[in-house]
Amino acid sequence: MTYAELISIAPFEWQAVGTSVLCGAIIGLERQIRGKPVGIRTSALITLGTYIFIAASMLVSTAATDPSRIIGQVITGIGFLGAGVMLARDGMVLGVTSAATIWSLAAIGVCIALGYDVVAIKLSIVIVVVLVGVDTMEDYSQVLRRGVHKKYQDWFESPKGNEKQE
Repeated sequence: MTYAELISIAPFEWQAVGTSVLCGAIIGLERQIRGKPVGIRTSALITLGTYIFIAASMLVSTAATDPSRIIGQVITGIGFLGAGVMLARDGMVLGVTSAATIWSLAAIGVCIALGYDVVAIKLSIVIVVVLVGVDTMEDYSQVLRRGVHKKYQDWFESPKGNEKQE
């Protein structure tokens, strides 16, 4: 067996695998630094797994099959994964942003499988800008943190004037 055969992952491509891991790491790094679910490892595996499923479905495509159905099935499966990171606590639902991030990671994997590697990297950066940008805006504006958009720790703070006297 030659060296080229040994490192070959045909019919898949190393460039796409690398792009999948890179895109997942870009998004996962933001989540991991902030202590949120879906860190670097999970994000990289979601984009890589989505790439592999979609690329494999395109390989077995015939006139009688429709590879776009695999995309739908992958997205359905990712929905279950996203639901697993959401939970209800004290009357509020937590993890919705992490679930949406998982869904976006799968979309990035689809882009890579369709051959749009550079677009996938750009979209990964856009996702991080949205995650960091909106959180930063919420930190500086009370208007953006009303109702269900409060930080979880804010739910336990007493409103001013209602502190208990001991």
